Amino acid sequence: MAGSRNEGLYTPPSLQGTLIFPFTGGGINWGGVAVDAANGIVYANTSRAVHRVTLFPAGDFEAMKAAHPGKEVAPQTGAPFGMMRETVLSPLGMPCNAPPWGTLTALDLKTRRVLFDVPLGTTEALAPLGLALPFGTPVVAGPIVTAGGLVFDGAAMDQYLRAFDARTGAELWQGRLPAPGVATPMTYEWQGSQYVVIAAGGHSEAPASVPHGDAIVAFRLPHPGEAGPTLWSRTIDRPGGRFWARMAGFAAAFGLIVFAWRRFRRRRTRG
Repeated sequence: MAGSRNEGLYTPPSLQGTLIFPFTGGGINWGGVAVDAANGIVYANTSRAVHRVTLFPAGDFEAMKAAHPGKEVAPQTGAPFGMMRETVLSPLGMPCNAPPWGTLTALDLKTRRVLFDVPLGTTEALAPLGLALPFGTPVVAGPIVTAGGLVFDGAAMDQYLRAFDARTGAELWQGRLPAPGVATPMTYEWQGSQYVVIAAGGHSEAPASVPHGDAIVAFRLPHPGEAGPTLWSRTIDRPGGRFWARMAGFAAAFGLIVFAWRRFRRRRTRG
């Protein structure tokens, strides 16, 4: 692994020359995987973000913790070194490595082939003004797969539970949440209807722009012939909807200002 000087960080005398190790923070994390046993397919969420890890003598833990509030500083009890880990972010608060930063991947267990690998989530909660680029986000939860051929996933850092086509990976639906789920959903049947439920709490290590919450949200699958999504959910309440609503508002406000200024100038000219 390549290393660099610990520049710009707290460096006690005993830490001179400490190396900072870049590594990929990701792979399959706490959420586990979903398995379609009938078809021999496994579905997994993966994160792709570069972290910087600084090792320091264990005796300097308290000083490092005090010098870096809000960062992950661990004593690693029993080891000769403590550890500080940071995601390498751009000035905009997004990972510096190339996207996608989180994906949903399907693997055929029989042929050992990747069937699809699609971005999971958008930058809506990370980028300025809620710009929803389809780059995926770091994920720390898992998906579920149903017998009806859907994969439900709410692990991304934006505020949506999603449904994907289990065969192609096409994103079929998003349901807005009060906070990012960053959780594995579950499904159940009650009185003839199928529900998908997820905890929407956000994540303590997410950037400050990602909201937190304490909601449990359930969605019911529609019955045959039932009305589809509302106009609000198809426009504003979807990834990027609020960004474009803001842009339209800014454009309208700018247009009114220009119109009022021109009228004012004409009146002054006539006067």
